[in-house]
Amino acid sequence: SASVRIAGAGLYPSVSAGLDGARRKQNFIGFPIPGSTSNVLSTQATSYGLSLATSWEIDLWGRVRAGKRAAIADSEAVLSDFEMQQMSLAAQVSKAWVNAIAAREQLMLAQASASSFEETANKIEERYEQGLRSALEFKLSVNSVESAKALVVDRRQQLLQAQQQLELLLGRYPSGTLELEGGLPELIGAMSAGIPSSVLERRPDLVAAERRLAAADQRLWESRAALFPQISLSGSTGTSTAELRDVLDTDFSVWTLAGNLAQPILQGGRLRAGVDLSKSKIKEATYQYVSIALRAFSEVEFGLASEGFLRDREGHIVAAATQSESALLLANRRYESGLEELINVLESQRRSLSDGTQVILIRQARLNNRIDLYLALGGSVEE
Repeated sequence: SASVRIAGAGLYPSVSAGLDGARRKQNFIGFPIPGSTSNVLSTQATSYGLSLATSWEIDLWGRVRAGKRAAIADSEAVLSDFEMQQMSLAAQVSKAWVNAIAAREQLMLAQASASSFEETANKIEERYEQGLRSALEFKLSVNSVESAKALVVDRRQQLLQAQQQLELLLGRYPSGTLELEGGLPELIGAMSAGIPSSVLERRPDLVAAERRLAAADQRLWESRAALFPQISLSGSTGTSTAELRDVLDTDFSVWTLAGNLAQPILQGGRLRAGVDLSKSKIKEATYQYVSIALRAFSEVEFGLASEGFLRDREGHIVAAATQSESALLLANRRYESGLEELINVLESQRRSLSDGTQVILIRQARLNNRIDLYLALGGSVEE
């Protein structure tokens, strides 16, 4: 990156070339020329020069090299931050897609339930008009239909919001017209304890924290090396002539070569303070690394625990939904035979709707938890 090239530029000599020209007039006061009306003697001269200057600091103590290594580590940390943002965005898009699919399935379930309530209400209305059912049963059936229709409207709104959220994450206008294909996918395999901690080493945020710790360590060495003498060499060569045509003539060449040794003695404590600041930066980077590592382990442990709890809960909810479906069929048959009250049929329909809703919710929760777990691990375990 550009910052690495800038930090490492001091390892190489700096070279500059120049071409200059000058014209000068000089007065000699007190030297009159006999026969001249002027009391001031003056001369004019023109000079041209071509120069090539070189300077180089010998990195004897590794100060410049440490600065370059720190810049490389910082650059790698930034790249890891970018990778983490990419993974986070991918996870958000995946969860938004799962939520949108789940919202669509909830709408379909609500529509099916409303149709079931309406079918029951139509039968009761016919029998009510024939005097075979009471007004109370008719009103209860109509109440159930209206409640079911209200739920359908609510589910449509939830689906629209889920579609718009997904469209925003995809960088599209939130029109709510995004076509959704397929249903909620089935989870393949099971995540369990025993995942090696080395898997977490690929988490981009943990890599970034480690790289920033490495950069802080190199900057400590850089600040310490600044306390030592700085050795530099400088030189220049070129030509100097009064005629422009002779500027490339080596007979008019001039050159200089110099060495310099500078030892900091008194700078108001600036260099020592730089060392202390670098030490504090190392402590800060260490605490940050430990904090991110602990958070990573916490996210993985929480995800693994939730994986088991949600799986067990799904088993119970599916079993309950199966029983509620059977109870609804039985209640309808018994009601048709005159052996059951309408209130039990309506209650069976509500339980079936509620359990069906819970099945979709638990599958949605398991998928979102698996996405969070993959993100916590820095990717799928199989990678």
